[in-house]
Amino acid sequence: TQNSELRTQNSELRTQNSELVKTASNNQIKLLRKLGQKKYREKEGLFVVEGERAVEQVLENGILSVREVFVDKEANSYQLTAINSYLIDTKTFDELSDTENSQGILAVCEIPKQTSVEELSKKEGLIVATDRIQDPGNLGTIVRTAAWFGASSILVGKGSVDLHHPKVVRSTAGATGVLSYRNSDLDKDLEVFEKEGWQILLLDGNEGALPISKMSLTPKTLLIVGNEANGVGKNLITSSRKRVMIPSAKENRSVESLNAAIAVSIALYQLNG
Repeated sequence: TQNSELRTQNSELRTQNSELVKTASNNQIKLLRKLGQKKYREKEGLFVVEGERAVEQVLENGILSVREVFVDKEANSYQLTAINSYLIDTKTFDELSDTENSQGILAVCEIPKQTSVEELSKKEGLIVATDRIQDPGNLGTIVRTAAWFGASSILVGKGSVDLHHPKVVRSTAGATGVLSYRNSDLDKDLEVFEKEGWQILLLDGNEGALPISKMSLTPKTLLIVGNEANGVGKNLITSSRKRVMIPSAKENRSVESLNAAIAVSIALYQLNG
């Protein structure tokens, strides 16, 4: 299979002698800088995974195709490096890093191909969709949580942050690439899912929504979480779709709503219960 081939390829990369590591060229460093921007990620079809554990997982699981690995000259990460591995001086690496305290290693990976709505809708399973989720940390945590609870795919609706944004990738804690994905026009795509018999749940804290505990996981369930401030868009609410919510404690007097990623976590736990 493709995954096993990638796993073998990445395993071979990891076991090479660190003496093969070269110094990164100016062009490579320029590309790394550019990959911080969405337009260049899309143009090149590449994105960055940063951090020792995240890079190690990517190399081990064989889901993503790793193009190159870059290591801080002062870091002790040679055991993770590969044939296509390059050293970068500490000052430059810190400038490239998306984190305040860099772990000294990052991998450039190929962006996986999107899955068509036709293919997704004809399968069974659990899918999570985001409607205008704009916080990278929230989207990354949603991806990680969805993978934990057995979702097969994620639909990233218009207005949501880019799935391969560095902060999103970091927040997935190594789960990037585990789920198939689609950058989705939810208005159109949800109609396709409904025609194929999917249960559509809208995670919505507004009045009239049913407690999530009243719902059960069907063979085809799609859970949608809305924008952090405004919830699910009115354009997605129809009579055939079920609005669900997570009730607060009766004693709650001051907290208006839950964080979007936390709400998804609770909802998926409840549905899997």
